[in-house]
Amino acid sequence: MKPFNVFPYDSNIQFMRLRWVSLTIAALMMFVALGAMATKGFNLALDFTGGVGIELRFPKAPDVDDIRAKLTSAGYEAAQVQTFGTGTDILVRLQDKPRAQAQGTDGGHATSVAQDVRQIVSTPDNPAEVRSSAQISAQVGKELALNGVYALIFVVLGFLIYISFRFELKFALAAIVTTLHDVIVVAGWFALTGHEFDLTVLAGVLSVMGYSINDTIVVFDRVRENFRSMRADPSEVLNKSINQTLSRTVITSFVAALTVVALYVYGGGSLRGMAESQLIGILIGTLSSIFVACPLLLWFGVTKQDLMPKARDEAALARRP
Repeated sequence: MKPFNVFPYDSNIQFMRLRWVSLTIAALMMFVALGAMATKGFNLALDFTGGVGIELRFPKAPDVDDIRAKLTSAGYEAAQVQTFGTGTDILVRLQDKPRAQAQGTDGGHATSVAQDVRQIVSTPDNPAEVRSSAQISAQVGKELALNGVYALIFVVLGFLIYISFRFELKFALAAIVTTLHDVIVVAGWFALTGHEFDLTVLAGVLSVMGYSINDTIVVFDRVRENFRSMRADPSEVLNKSINQTLSRTVITSFVAALTVVALYVYGGGSLRGMAESQLIGILIGTLSSIFVACPLLLWFGVTKQDLMPKARDEAALARRP
């Protein structure tokens, strides 16, 4: 069966001629993202800032979206509302309103917030009952943020070691720079837009690293094969490799994006941030594997010798131009 190709296998789009344009645009995007993170910062969610957690019970199953809308109208922005146990039990996690934050953070404060929430969400035919309430410490959020940084460092080092063994150091550096570019741009999007940044978004950002590195390695595999079989200069080899994997890259990204779009549309408010980060990450990761990874390799001066070490392949290298 003939494989489906969006682009002909022997297409010859001159990506390497655009390498300085693509690298410049990528660098500008990264610097804008870094600037947004440094100046505007993130709209951190309850996971990182702390707040109040409240358990409510209703006689009848309530409308979660309606509860969330009522809390937003009352000043409790970005309240997290979800069912647990039976359909009549609701867990509400929210940040304090500025006026309430000034009143303290002890148990009495959590109780008063819980009663306020109960009055907001209750209806005459379906009144809410407060089952429990507790203050959520911001210290937990700081630890989660720190763990996220540790996870990022661990993944970057792991990628660097793995790609160095599988390819060579120049390939590893190009892949890591490309992946970090994608992560920074996705994180910068949330800083620029002010969209809420919670643990699900952090998970989405970390998953972007896996997608980006996978897409880049597929291209690099073809680069390695072509370097060992083609009699051409590095620019032509890299250009040919991108063209040969272009259909695979686009089709895979499109299918992955369809899944994430479904998650964004039907996953509810609690998963929308993760879906948004993954959708942007897929788009940026696809573009970077085409327009950034290989141009970086050329900039780093990759040669055939980088893929055929002298200690192992001296005879083979001597026979090649």
